[in-house]
Amino acid sequence: MKPLLRPIHYFIPKPPWRRRYSHTQPDPSPTAHDLLTILNKSDGAESLISHLSNNKLISLIQEHHTNPQLGFRLFIWATQRSKLCARMCRSAVIDMLLGDDNGVELYWRTLEEFRDCGIRIGCDAFSVLIRGYDKLGIAEKAVEAFSRMKDFDCKPDVYTYNAVLYVLVRKEVFLLALAVYNQMLKCNLSPSRTTYSILINGFCKSRKTQDAIQMFDEMTQRGIAPNTVTYTIIISGLCKAKRAHDAHRLVDTMKETGCTPDVITYHALLDGYCKLGRLDEAYALVRLLERDGYVLGVEGYSSLILGLFRARRFDEAHELYGKLIDEGIELDVILCTILIKGLADAGRVTDALNFLSEMSKKGLVPDAYCYNAVIKGFCDLGFLDEARSLHLEISKQDCFPNACTYTILICGMCRNGLIGEAAQIFNEMEKLGCVPSVVTFNALIDGLCKASKLEDAQLLFYKMEIGKKPSLFLRLSQGSDRVIDSASLQKKVEQLCESGLILQAYKLLMQLASSGVAPDVITYNTLINGFCKNGNIDGAFKLFKDMQLKGIAPDSVTYGTLIDGLQRVEREEDAFVVFNQMVKNGCTPSSEVYKSLMTWSCRYSKVSVAVSLWLKYLSSLPHREEEAIKAIEENFKEGQIEKAIQGLLEMDVKFKDLDLGPYTILLIGLCQVQRVGEALRMFSVLQEYKVNVTPPSCVHLINGLCKEGNLDLAINVFHYTLERGFMLMPEICNKLLKCLLRSRDKKDRAFDLIRRMRNFGYDLDACLHQTTKLLLQFH
Repeated sequence: MKPLLRPIHYFIPKPPWRRRYSHTQPDPSPTAHDLLTILNKSDGAESLISHLSNNKLISLIQEHHTNPQLGFRLFIWATQRSKLCARMCRSAVIDMLLGDDNGVELYWRTLEEFRDCGIRIGCDAFSVLIRGYDKLGIAEKAVEAFSRMKDFDCKPDVYTYNAVLYVLVRKEVFLLALAVYNQMLKCNLSPSRTTYSILINGFCKSRKTQDAIQMFDEMTQRGIAPNTVTYTIIISGLCKAKRAHDAHRLVDTMKETGCTPDVITYHALLDGYCKLGRLDEAYALVRLLERDGYVLGVEGYSSLILGLFRARRFDEAHELYGKLIDEGIELDVILCTILIKGLADAGRVTDALNFLSEMSKKGLVPDAYCYNAVIKGFCDLGFLDEARSLHLEISKQDCFPNACTYTILICGMCRNGLIGEAAQIFNEMEKLGCVPSVVTFNALIDGLCKASKLEDAQLLFYKMEIGKKPSLFLRLSQGSDRVIDSASLQKKVEQLCESGLILQAYKLLMQLASSGVAPDVITYNTLINGFCKNGNIDGAFKLFKDMQLKGIAPDSVTYGTLIDGLQRVEREEDAFVVFNQMVKNGCTPSSEVYKSLMTWSCRYSKVSVAVSLWLKYLSSLPHREEEAIKAIEENFKEGQIEKAIQGLLEMDVKFKDLDLGPYTILLIGLCQVQRVGEALRMFSVLQEYKVNVTPPSCVHLINGLCKEGNLDLAINVFHYTLERGFMLMPEICNKLLKCLLRSRDKKDRAFDLIRRMRNFGYDLDACLHQTTKLLLQFH
């Protein structure tokens, strides 16, 4: 069969409608029928298109919605002649694609007919198709359209790359987006500002702020000046990463480069300050906005009210809400959700429920977040029946309850020890077709672990993994290129992109993402903690290795939990091996990990090791002076305990970072190795700096002094506990009293101490042992 279209060099001399007319006779425009006839036969097509003005061509494409065949042909011809013309009518063509059930198929047939006739097809013809598929919500087809460009001998330009990058970032397939970007660079295409904005936005949304900054720097190094949109994206990302100070500096840089921040930029910064609790800076920014003529809208008020609620400054939040109402600003669902959540968090759940009812009267439809805030408020207060009742009430609506609703209820049940009820809700959720999230699984697994139902917890963990598609595991487990971690996955994706198999790379990543609810690091940490607390350290280690094989990087909680578990079973050497592995893998140990290792070092009489560990932690903190830390270490080694503790305290006071933990551990450690004199000197320094010594430290100190016979000093420490309002356990009280009663010259001090104990609220009948009472009667 003869093709409908002929090569572009075929055209008939001037068609009838182009004949010269007299000046009195108007020049008629071609009708839709004329155009379709000519384009179908390709007779005079090139001549026709070349003699139409851009505006006429655009209007023809936009006017012929009822004839998509004509519109598509005109558009594809337009991509040959003028990119500007093609882009101006892109929206109309997308509407035609979406407006007809067979619109996309017709468009592909048109492309194939053009190709079969040897007519070159421009990139814009595919760019509009990618955007059309994206609007239809068929991302896979959009990626397929991009992949098929090579079949039409069409090389993507920067605009087509931007179209597919937008789709990939929106679907959160960042690994593939980066691979496509690298492919773009290899094709010697220069990324545009839009390219960088898409990628920076993707990095910010995935919380990879440092990668976003690197991409931003690369953009400026290539001589591409960021605009307000680009700046706002990265400012918002910095705020979400709790780097509001850096975000503010970037706003200043933005102004210096002549790029004016808009209200969205300022709202992003305001929101960042509010979420960090830096409300003084937030209010200062509001004053700056008002001075520059900006009006604080509902978004700005929402950020401030949310910040005040989080800071538990409820009265100020309500006052600001009143100001908003007085200014006539209309509420939206987001602000209503913030107010409902704020009331619920403050324990005013009834008020939150009333406000929820008021929303409907104001013409606002409460969403899942509103209802979930009230349900969570009931659960937090332990009103589980009320929470369940509200859950049943909203179940009548199509969009409720969602996975978050069930997760809140499961958390509430587990927190109150109702594991059976939590499991029942979980099963109900699955029967209704509501897919549990990883948070839902984590909540129930944590509850089962705390209830010592480790077998049930592990079965639930396996259930998460069974959700994965077996075909994926079979494919990935075969051959030398199997994907077992994130590094090999990245390599696999890059190889597929280089081979032009972008659709295959996309399908691989989407299968991984949609292959059930994959356990995350929190899931593993919860189970590892459960095994450790039950003394099954080998089971914990198996899980530890399993998570690494699946590409999940352990975090500081994972390592800390394992270290604590190893110390519980007195495997100190293994604990230090895990600690060294943690540091080697670039995972920064928390202060709790260091304190845990310090505690066990002291128990094994290694106080110097404990000191070195804490100083190592201090060295890892910013702005700590290395010379000062070395001086403290030398003082410890030389036995100058007062100087060493003074140095530590001065450093803590300077950086406003006083943590009693290490001082307690060291003081107790000194007592445990019978260095009571040094412990006492440390106690004196802490008193001098007005640092409250903890009750356990006082107990160990009294015990050590009693053993050495320094009863006067032991009494002084006991008096210290009375003045601080500490109520010590009966064992240490009786030990001190017995030592005093059995000594030759301290018996009176025992009776004086008993009087003071009674005055400070001790129940002597319950506190004193029978032996102590007999000694008192004897004396």
